Parts: sequence; C-alpha cells; structure tokens
Amino acid sequence: MSYLDLKSKDIEPIVKELNTLLADFNIYYQNLRGYHWNVLGKNFFDLHIKFEELYTDARIKIDEIAERILTLRHHPTSEFSKYVELSSIKETSSLIPDQQMVKNILEQHEAILKQMSKVVKKAEAAGDEGTIDMIGGYIGEIEKVSWMLDAWSKESSD
Repeated sequence: MSYLDLKSKDIEPIVKELNTLLADFNIYYQNLRGYHWNVLGKNFFDLHIKFEELYTDARIKIDEIAERILTLRHHPTSEFSKYVELSSIKETSSLIPDQQMVKNILEQHEAILKQMSKVVKKAEAAGDEGTIDMIGGYIGEIEKVSWMLDAWSKESSD
C-alpha cells in the first residue's frame, strides 16, 4: 500500500469503524425513506422535501464511505443483515407523527456523530489524513442539519 503510506495493522481498526459507520448510514437511509414516503399532516410539504434531501445526502455518503474502505484496500460490508447487526441505529416505524420522525432523526444523528468520532480517533492514531478529512466534513454537515431540525421542532416562543 505504498500510495497510502499507512501500515496495514493500523488500517484495520479504521476499516472496522468505517464499516460500522457504513451500517449506521444504511439504516439511517432506510429510516429516512420510510419517513419520506409516510409523512402526513400540515408539515407534509416541508418534511417530504427535507427527508428526500437527507436520504439523497446519506446515499452519497454511503457510497463515499464504501469507496474509502476500498481505498484502504479492504472490502466494505454490503449485506443488510450485517448492517442491522453492526449499527447502533435501529430500524424505526415510519407510521408515526412528523414530530417523532424529526426527533428520531436527531437521535440517529447523535449516534452517527458518535461513530464518526470513533472513526476520526482511529484515523488520527494511524495518520490517515484522507479519512480524517472526509469524516470531518461530514461532522460539520450533520451538526448543521441537526441544528436546523432542532430549530424546526421548537415553538417560536422557545
């Protein structure tokens, strides 16, 4: 792996955490699809569009995470049963009120951010600047979306 300038033994812990992140994003993605399809009520138009934006972004990140694992000369997990096993995010029903959907997304963001922190720590230990750079960008994006969803869920008097 001369083009990476990383030791094989240092890469394996990064790949393990990236595969967990990949699992998290796949469950998150499917939850978002369900919310997009099933949202009802006065917030339908806003949330239907927002949920599509979020799952489109998640789909892109899924591909980028898998490609990063391949760049590190390993294979990404690709079985949904493994995603369910690895992920700290659980499948959720989409037959719930819109406020609960947003609350669930914020909780899933929290889990994803925690997993990203684990990835960054392993990447820092190995000197893996490529992974650190990629995940660092994701962290800022998810924090911003979380702030916006949190603001949406508040009453204007809060």
